[in-house]
Amino acid sequence: MAAVKHIGPGSAFKVGMVLYGLLGLILGAVFALVSMLGAALAPPELGGFKIFFGVGAIIILPLFYGVLGGIFGAIGAAIYNLAAGWVGGLEVDIS
Repeated sequence: MAAVKHIGPGSAFKVGMVLYGLLGLILGAVFALVSMLGAALAPPELGGFKIFFGVGAIIILPLFYGVLGGIFGAIGAAIYNLAAGWVGGLEVDIS
């Protein structure tokens, strides 16, 4: 069996950023659809402002989720490296 003894925090940051960025894109699209449906049903006094909540979600959520996912991925890798130093890391069977 092979053991994973170290995970590079920079590598974990990149992977976390991409994974959570994609998750943010999916959730942003869902939020945008729900928001645009709500905007269609909203009173006309709100004007064109109501549409920006939906469109903004597709831009803001992936960036927000991506950055936070990268940061917490790097923190998680650093904590894993500390724990793996104490107990020897994860054992994996590679075939």
